[in-house]
Amino acid sequence: MRRIVLILPSSTYRATDFVDAASELGAEVVVASDKEQALAGLMGDRALRVRLDDPEVAAAGIVERAERLPVDAVVAVDDLGVEAAALAATRLGLPHNPPEAVAATRDKARLRAVLAEAGIAQPAWQLAAPGDDVAEQAAAVGLPCVLKPRSLSMSRGVIRADTPAQARTAADRIRAILADAGASPDEALLVEEFVPGPEVALEGLLRGGGLEVLALFDKPDPLDGPYFEETLYVTPSRQSASAQREVDELVRAATKAVGLCEGPIHAEARLGARGPILLEVAARSIGGLCSRALRFGAGISLEEVILRHAAGLPLDDLSRADAASGVLMLPIPRAGRLVEVRGVDAARALPGVLDVRITIARGKRVRPLPEGDRYLGFVFARAADPAGVEDALRAAHERLEVVIDADPAPR
Repeated sequence: MRRIVLILPSSTYRATDFVDAASELGAEVVVASDKEQALAGLMGDRALRVRLDDPEVAAAGIVERAERLPVDAVVAVDDLGVEAAALAATRLGLPHNPPEAVAATRDKARLRAVLAEAGIAQPAWQLAAPGDDVAEQAAAVGLPCVLKPRSLSMSRGVIRADTPAQARTAADRIRAILADAGASPDEALLVEEFVPGPEVALEGLLRGGGLEVLALFDKPDPLDGPYFEETLYVTPSRQSASAQREVDELVRAATKAVGLCEGPIHAEARLGARGPILLEVAARSIGGLCSRALRFGAGISLEEVILRHAAGLPLDDLSRADAASGVLMLPIPRAGRLVEVRGVDAARALPGVLDVRITIARGKRVRPLPEGDRYLGFVFARAADPAGVEDALRAAHERLEVVIDADPAPR
């Protein structure tokens, strides 16, 4: 029996999917989380509390536990655990990405610097420290531009500015978002060229430095700002064969430049006038519940693919099982308290729709991007072709009515 450490932040959407995948493999799971698990008393040594805000300390805790309970793999399910996983795997002699490579993917400015040194096509950029004239930097990279924090994820705090004045306003807003997220409001911000054009996302698996492309998603909704809330992901891509090949080559070059060599990667690129431009590459798989849109071989999940690779188990068939599939990340239309989402059963009953999952409980406060850090939920579909998937997802969205009460005005 394989034993796998799963680093499961309390905020993750993906705990159930990874635990279920481990069960499919017959693997024993050690759960490392930033909060005590509900069943920690029953799990004994297989439950471990770690500090995910300090990867070195988290890794030390995982290594210490592994000395008593040997493990075959350490897997982070999302961004918050990837540095700790790399450090722990290094010290345990398990297959891993170099910790310095993973750290580069977690810092947007550091990643930009690494990619620039390697000559990877990416947006023009500058770093804006507190006190810098953001308006001047915005003009230097070219307007319109995009401002973003170095440390947040899921498009949180990412804002387009069309004028120098808007750049100053956006920078102030981002610093407020950082403070609200518990990060330093004084961190340097990225000021980047806005690259017009369609956006795609590549899901891949690195094995011994070689990249296997698992899926290339189109994002059919335009992502032009002022905020960049993602909605539709549909695969296979409908971009031209040459464009898909160029994205593949760009991502391969980027992973090599960063130094990534083992495990899942998620990359995003814009198809601009001068060819594909890399927006990001991360040492993790696709976020949220989006992986449920993918099945491989005889129907195994992306999580099972990741765990099989990490534990050294066979991976014979990585071809996708469905003709076409996709996911809709449900946007939050406005801030307030979620009363209910109506029409879920009607949406589920539509042809091509596999499921609708609302992931925020009634009564909870919700906020749209750029301040928000959660999606309202996810819709999954499959069809004979990508156009059919997109139609099913859009039809499902039309059936849903989101009821939100405005927050009471402060007294």
